[in-house]
Amino acid sequence: MLAPLFRFVCLPAAISAAPDGWAAEMLSDGHISLLPGEGGLAEVSAVAHSLDAATVAVVRSETDPAEQERTVITHAAALPLVWVAGTFSPAVQTWAHERGPMTLLVEAAGPLPEAERRRIERFVALLGRQAE
Repeated sequence: MLAPLFRFVCLPAAISAAPDGWAAEMLSDGHISLLPGEGGLAEVSAVAHSLDAATVAVVRSETDPAEQERTVITHAAALPLVWVAGTFSPAVQTWAHERGPMTLLVEAAGPLPEAERRRIERFVALLGRQAE
């Protein structure tokens, strides 16, 4: 993959319980960036192993939730984005609605439920069709 079609930002817990191979397949055209979780480096390493990736990106931690949102927004840049978090502020929801690149906000505080994984799959498939 030369350049990613989209960014995927989440806590490690969001994908750690996904079926084997789900995240790797879904991310074949994307780039994952993990938010710091309570499990620290061990949690990040477990995700990297599940993706069979030697490295994964980590979004820096901020002490203020609003600042953390701004950091993720900056990281998204001009790429489409799948962002998984426990909740999103009204400011983030407005930003996601108004920005040019497609954006999917998924509210999940822990492992992604099957319905949300399917929703993400449909979003990623749509991005892939647009890139053809």
